[in-house]
Amino acid sequence: MSLLKILHYPDPRLKKVAAPVTKFDNALRALVADMADTMYAAPGIGLAATQVDCHLRIVVIDVSEERNSLLILINAKIVRKDGLQVFEEGCLSVPGIYEKVERAEEITVEYFDLAGNAQTLTASGLLAVCIQHELDHLEGKVFVDYLSQLKQMRIKAKLLKHARADM
Repeated sequence: MSLLKILHYPDPRLKKVAAPVTKFDNALRALVADMADTMYAAPGIGLAATQVDCHLRIVVIDVSEERNSLLILINAKIVRKDGLQVFEEGCLSVPGIYEKVERAEEITVEYFDLAGNAQTLTASGLLAVCIQHELDHLEGKVFVDYLSQLKQMRIKAKLLKHARADM
């Protein structure tokens, strides 16, 4: 397994819309394993393929305290949303930035597992937030897109300043 490079906002590749997975093969399994290793090492609770410059509809999530409940969502789509909740979100592609975002409180998502089997999951709380956040990445959307233009400009400036300092 290898760790993948995570793209950082405002990298334009984060705006690409991901394509559906069509082959459930060893290459897919290897990519998912690398994504999971990358997410755990970062450390994070979710990672979309878009964030590692692979534009396929793949998400890995683990919101467990023990970090042993990996959820793999392939070609996922939300089919039901209920209620509203506000969570403070962060993102591996937007390091050091945390902001409150309003999302659905409960969702039902249809997806394929790593073996290509159709699945349905109903989630609430942190898991629902994480799924919505990661699926946004597959549509080319980052959580800061929900913020005001002023906050977006400040975040971009801060991240670009840190990137220059790291060079």
